[in-house]
Amino acid sequence: MTNPGTSAEDLDFEQAYRGATPIGRKMPWDLGAPQPLVVALADAGGFTGEVLDIGCGLGDNSGFLASRGLSVTGLDGAPSAVEQARTRAPGVTFAVADATKLEGYEGRFDTVLDSALYHCLNEDARREYLAALTRATRPGARLHLFCFSQEVPNAFPAPYLISEANLRETVGKDWTIERLEPAVYTTAFDAQELQASVQAFLDPSADTSALAALDTDANGRVLVPVWQLTAVRSAG
Repeated sequence: MTNPGTSAEDLDFEQAYRGATPIGRKMPWDLGAPQPLVVALADAGGFTGEVLDIGCGLGDNSGFLASRGLSVTGLDGAPSAVEQARTRAPGVTFAVADATKLEGYEGRFDTVLDSALYHCLNEDARREYLAALTRATRPGARLHLFCFSQEVPNAFPAPYLISEANLRETVGKDWTIERLEPAVYTTAFDAQELQASVQAFLDPSADTSALAALDTDANGRVLVPVWQLTAVRSAG
């Protein structure tokens, strides 16, 4: 479902990474550290073999996984993100790539991390993306995916909110879902920063009252409802 608070066309990630949008002084996903959900998965042994961090952004998750001794490739569609990621995590291989194609990466990866890319794609692109991931992975590969759920308030700047049924249909085509449950994604914003960013990004008069219901962590960072999915690629 499209989030009525914003639209996919509003989010130009290349411009955002260049600081050329009103999204704020920092982007909501730029923690300057790995996403806590990723740390928890790594602690549980969820990453093995060749790892793909798809939609890697500024590379903090990639760098963290590499620090655990993993071989990591970070791919993103925004050249400016990749350039900055190479500075933040110099030991990781980063490149610009179209996530719906992944040409040149066929049969390469054993684990995939999607930390908030899936919900940036429209329905057709999601299907192309999952097909590309199937081509880019080996049989038995594991996919870890976090995407915004329909519990996210409309005022939050997310292009699409994803249903459980959508994940079961789209991911379940070529992957066996082992885990699909609600979780929370840690943002870089405290409540005041989030409200200011939304009003700048959408409209100064935007009703942001629903955002006050979002929880925060011990550091005051806003937590956003997501689906946490783990799936295994079919052997075919």
